[in-house]
Amino acid sequence: MALKFKFIHNNINVLDQEKSIAFYKEALGLSEVKRKEHKDGDFVLVFLGDGITEHQLELTWLRDRTEPYDLGDNESHIAFRVDDFEAAYEHHKKMGCICYENKDMGIYFIEDPDGYWLEILPTRDK
Repeated sequence: MALKFKFIHNNINVLDQEKSIAFYKEALGLSEVKRKEHKDGDFVLVFLGDGITEHQLELTWLRDRTEPYDLGDNESHIAFRVDDFEAAYEHHKKMGCICYENKDMGIYFIEDPDGYWLEILPTRDK
């Protein structure tokens, strides 16, 4: 029997959920698709979608967390492909969120308010 698994979401923890939601909306056009608030306010989960795929980004806010998250070497990242790479680059440059560029590979990374890196890739022919 071959099991089939489907990607549903990625999760990251954030200190200021509203600031993060605003960043992902401005930087990547993501919007809130659902929210789950724990009954006693311990945590809030906000799921963002791109309106194109079913995949979501879950932003978790924990009430008792006050210190920035230790991202270690921050070698993990989430990648986004964009239809107009040059326009996206200019938009992110104006936002001041580009944190690394690899012109040889034709990609760059932006950094969110919590220090997570997001890879931006152009649409390429196969």
